[in-house]
Amino acid sequence: MKTYRIAVIPGDGIGKEVVPAAIEVLNKAAALDGRFQFEWTTFPWGCDYYIETGKMMPDDGIELLKQYDQIFLGAVGMPELVPDHISLWGLLIKIRREMQQSINIRPAKLLQGLPSPLRQPHHFDFIVVRENSEGEYADIGGRLHSGQEEVAIQNAVFTRKGTERAIRYAFELAQSRRQHITSATKSNGITHSMPFWDEVFAQIGKEYPAIAQTSNHIDALAAFLVMKPESFDVIVASNLFGDILTDLGGAIMGSIGIAPAANLNIEGQYPSMFEPVHGSAPDIAGQGIANPIGQIWTGKMMIDFLGYPEVGTQILNAIETAFAQGIKTPDLGGTATLREVTDAVLHELT
Repeated sequence: MKTYRIAVIPGDGIGKEVVPAAIEVLNKAAALDGRFQFEWTTFPWGCDYYIETGKMMPDDGIELLKQYDQIFLGAVGMPELVPDHISLWGLLIKIRREMQQSINIRPAKLLQGLPSPLRQPHHFDFIVVRENSEGEYADIGGRLHSGQEEVAIQNAVFTRKGTERAIRYAFELAQSRRQHITSATKSNGITHSMPFWDEVFAQIGKEYPAIAQTSNHIDALAAFLVMKPESFDVIVASNLFGDILTDLGGAIMGSIGIAPAANLNIEGQYPSMFEPVHGSAPDIAGQGIANPIGQIWTGKMMIDFLGYPEVGTQILNAIETAFAQGIKTPDLGGTATLREVTDAVLHELT
């Protein structure tokens, strides 16, 4: 039996509640399959750790994480205690950058038993491939002067290596799905980086003639995700555009609280990190009503990445069956607790 060593960072707020719930589900799915198991090691890093030590993670944190197969993250952030730019750059983004997790993937689909806020969702099922290491979120720029003379400059950085890597990954993913890819651009307004992005997309597209290829400006694409989400399969986008589109994907599913994500080191040199899209939700932390589905679905993505997609499918089917029975937390209009939702998914796995 294969044993996977997983570094667990529950983080802040509801992360400390939904991560243990997801681990229960993943352990049961692994036991039922019989080919693999997990060995979990929990690290207490996050905003509470920062308040105690002045750091979001210890100086040797990255070296510690390198010893594990994958990283399972809950949520980061307690803005009333620690400014967001400190909490995110001190833990989440630090791990993404230093582990070279250059690809972020986030699926969105109409789940059985969970009505979409869209009037006509038409059983959409798409996945966004987001460049995760540079682009608009590159830490390049600065501020100069003060008062009326103050200037703030933020530079977007697009390398050919990073751009090609994200686009090629998206094309490969489209080959295993419905053979259609859409590029998010804004070359009519952003005059250097986006034409470059378009050129790389077109160049790589020539290598995949069997895949239908479309390029949409980001504003129109956001509208299309509301008007006709069923027309999309794989969407590839820059760091900022992918971030925005995936929050929209969670919203049209019914709640960002159920949206999963994976930060992938596709070269296999370092661990990848799996985290839900939702935040730490400090307003409901400790009440037992947090939605564990985003974390559970994130765990499903980790199992897929490890090479057991049929087990991942079983987990997603169990989630949908629980929804179809009306077992939902308050954020989805239900009355179930975190424990009740978790137990329902565990029951459906068997």
